[in-house]
Amino acid sequence: MISRREFCHKAVIAVGGIMIPLTALELFDPRRLAAEKGGSGTTRWAFLVDAHKCVGCGFCVKSCKIENQTPYDSNVSRTWVERYVVTKDGNTYIDSPKACRDGFTTTKIDQNHQGMKDIRTEDVAKAFFVPKLCNQCDNPPCVQVCPVGATYQTEDGVVLVDRSWCIGCGYCVMGCPYGVRFFHPEHHVAEKCNFCYHRITKGMKTACVDACPFGARRIGNLRDKDDPVTKVIMTERVNVLKEEYGTKPQVFYLGLSMEVK
Repeated sequence: MISRREFCHKAVIAVGGIMIPLTALELFDPRRLAAEKGGSGTTRWAFLVDAHKCVGCGFCVKSCKIENQTPYDSNVSRTWVERYVVTKDGNTYIDSPKACRDGFTTTKIDQNHQGMKDIRTEDVAKAFFVPKLCNQCDNPPCVQVCPVGATYQTEDGVVLVDRSWCIGCGYCVMGCPYGVRFFHPEHHVAEKCNFCYHRITKGMKTACVDACPFGARRIGNLRDKDDPVTKVIMTERVNVLKEEYGTKPQVFYLGLSMEVK
């Protein structure tokens, strides 16, 4: 007798795939954000990343893996930090060894199958670190493509995954333009950052925010005009990633460069 999970999985596999085009970072207009925040409820969680403050220490990744029980030595992580090195000849090199779990222990850039790239200090125009995590979109494509409702959005805007319903079809993984989803190596279901929902709904900060010693990560409530995070988003020059997709990401960045993907 075929189980419900097996039936849904086979039915979904018969459907065509999803193509994800390439895109770039865009400058965000806070005035439009204010106009879009009319909805019901008193809370809409949002995340603020200050790229000026990130030093690539990896404490956030360590704490996330421990808090959310992602196998420590696995090559997957709910959050990660990318290192960008831009050379004077205009080339950009990006790496994130072990998701930056152990920080960056060498100046050589890991180029995967191309090996380690050794860049001379005098050839570097600029270098910086960029934390990445689920953008908790207001218009999440992962929710739209999930055929069984395992991925869903809460009233306060956080996108969650119900492991008991997930059939492992991979549509959400393909549908996310930010590359934040993966399959849990032990549970074999879709996994991603959920803003540590079990913590923030109890008045706590996310594990990565608590672990960051430099204040590069912050979480707040966009529907609270007095929230420090909201004040920064509304009054300072912030960016969101891949705005042209229409996903309305709720992770905002300070201090990003055009090289960030």
